[in-house]
Amino acid sequence: MKTLRLFSFTRVGLAAGLFATIALVSGTIAKPAAGAMAKPNAPTDNGGASNVGEAVCIKCHKPENTQFSHTLHANAFRLNPKNEKEKLSCEACHGPGSKHIEDTEKRGLLVGFTKEWGTPVATQNGMCLQCHSGGNAMHWDSSAHGRNQLACSDCHNPMAKVSAAGLLKKPTINETCYTCHQQQRAEFAKRSHMPLPEGKMSCADCHNPHGSTSKSAMKSDSVNELCYNCHADKRGPFLWEHAPVRENCLNCHNAHGSNHDKLLTVARPFSCQQCHGNTNHQGPLYNAGQIFGGGAAPNSRALGRSCLNCHSQVHGSNHPAGARFQR
Repeated sequence: MKTLRLFSFTRVGLAAGLFATIALVSGTIAKPAAGAMAKPNAPTDNGGASNVGEAVCIKCHKPENTQFSHTLHANAFRLNPKNEKEKLSCEACHGPGSKHIEDTEKRGLLVGFTKEWGTPVATQNGMCLQCHSGGNAMHWDSSAHGRNQLACSDCHNPMAKVSAAGLLKKPTINETCYTCHQQQRAEFAKRSHMPLPEGKMSCADCHNPHGSTSKSAMKSDSVNELCYNCHADKRGPFLWEHAPVRENCLNCHNAHGSNHDKLLTVARPFSCQQCHGNTNHQGPLYNAGQIFGGGAAPNSRALGRSCLNCHSQVHGSNHPAGARFQR
């Protein structure tokens, strides 16, 4: 009998402790810490304004309506709205408009998507993130663009169909990226470059401008994995691996463009001699007296593909005799 009573008290004690723990956790979740930031995608009411409807907006904004009518947003909001928010059309993005009608000069009574309007970037992006918070944009808050207070409207123009896709502010993805990334634009103009200027690829083939889990907003976990998407023959595995190749493609190549052959960061044979310069073979083979301008007849090994004349499988070899990457 005592054993049963003790067991009952024990169960009651465990149950009470469990309920207390649940209550404590629930209270902690329900009451966020003081000063915690509001969610960036929290909608705004524009100072307590109410919705007036798209027809009222169009009465004053006819040119904007003409441009907007050709966009994907217009088709979605007007022809196939998914929820009550999308049915609001203009006010789904700009917020309720009743206060704006009363005082059109006071810009704070409406969410604007230009730098001149003055709406905080967090508020602008919050309106966009109400619908575009998942998929490719799920890492936006931690991305380089997000951390540097870039607004969605710095790259996109949702009010006009300027580009074929994505409602970009420029006709193409590349031109949009070039607005800020001038160094990369110059690299793509060099003699050897990725086929981006020719239209065979775009910046978004390698990078996710809305953020990713890797450096430089890359679409893969590492540089090599990204390169292997197109250069599958360099993936391996190889019986004989070249260490710098396995480590990082950027040890030898410039990702965007170079004035040297094959996007090399340094011209051959000097690219190879950065690592292979202290042996009896590579060091004396290419010196100032054996290349053009040195005053002597050039060594035949410095012509054509240079070191790769013999070491043709420089990325790796599966041949039993390929230890020197010759086969």
